[in-house]
Amino acid sequence: MRGETSWVSHSLYIAKNNRNFNPIPEANDEGNKDDPPVISVDLILPDDLLERILGYLPIASIFRVGCVCKRWHEIVNSRRFLWNVSPLSSQKPWYFMFTSSDEPTGYAYDPVLRKWYGIELPYMVKTSRWFIASSCGLVCFMDNDSRSELYVCNLITKCCFRLLEPPGLRFCDYSALSISVDGSTNYTVSVVKSRQVPDNYFQWDLSIHVYDSETMVWTTTVTEMLTGWRGGDESVICNGVLYFLIYCTGSFQENRHGLVSYDLATRSPVRNLLTRGFISVPCSLTCGRLMNLKGTLVMVGGIGKQDRQDIITGIGIWILKSSKEWQEVAKMPHKFFQGFGEFDDVFASSGTDDLIYIQSYGAPALLVFDLKRNQWKWSQKCPVTKRFPLQLFSGFCFEPRLEISP
Repeated sequence: MRGETSWVSHSLYIAKNNRNFNPIPEANDEGNKDDPPVISVDLILPDDLLERILGYLPIASIFRVGCVCKRWHEIVNSRRFLWNVSPLSSQKPWYFMFTSSDEPTGYAYDPVLRKWYGIELPYMVKTSRWFIASSCGLVCFMDNDSRSELYVCNLITKCCFRLLEPPGLRFCDYSALSISVDGSTNYTVSVVKSRQVPDNYFQWDLSIHVYDSETMVWTTTVTEMLTGWRGGDESVICNGVLYFLIYCTGSFQENRHGLVSYDLATRSPVRNLLTRGFISVPCSLTCGRLMNLKGTLVMVGGIGKQDRQDIITGIGIWILKSSKEWQEVAKMPHKFFQGFGEFDDVFASSGTDDLIYIQSYGAPALLVFDLKRNQWKWSQKCPVTKRFPLQLFSGFCFEPRLEISP
């Protein structure tokens, strides 16, 4: 694995800012002499058993116990512990929220402890203008302005790796970023690039570029011209298949959105991708957000009026049951829809595992939907505040993991 991780500074920082635990009182030397002696469990537990117990703690607690004593610090920083902690612990995906300011800082929400933690983005993320995708503890950043800088990093350990620039990425109008990590920590990054044909708004050149972390090489697998459709900024990899949204450029289509699938396993050029991989969206949408939840493709979308697709009437959640069949699994209740911002036709949404996060761009309110329990719930209030009239809020979901590195 590339990159080294320093755990001391992170442990001290979190311990300093999370002193909400009480020390264990010392035994009273003047107590009843007939009482049995007090023996610390820590002294009789072998390292492997103590390691297993500590592995069930939430990520934030693991950082804190590393400051308890030298033995615990060595355990939680050992390579064996880092690789075993994720399968043991019941970690849930966190949501990182940030503003449109130029400060690379924000807050991450832990749904297990229902707390927000201040986290500073890696040094290279100087502004909020980035395309962002995540998978299995790794987060991929691509510069929104020049599209010439791409990084893969672990937000918890701050370990980063810069990728080579994809061919011709700077010269495009729209691009969609996605990443997928397999079980052996190898990962795939894809960029769907869309560029308008000069003086022709209805024709767009679309290409798919795929990066393999093993070979560290980009491959251009698809080059095609679309008529009446263009690519956008929404894509996800699910079970080795790349899905990305396309947008209508004329008035002759029934819906403003469509979905295209491309099997990354083939890694071979294809023709007529729009015809072969086109999937209709479940209804008229104001916007759509794609995510991979345990190998299932999930779409969160703003439901538009049939005659006015730019007016939102609700927010729905669908899963792709077969290659082209959608099933509605939930619709946001009206009381949440009102509090969320019923006049915003676009919003941020991402998720993994069983959790889906939905956030309005105009406020720091964060709504969480548990797909397994079919339950809606507001998160704890985020401490981020609005300082400028036109400041927007955004965010993304990621898995807090210690062992994985780009």
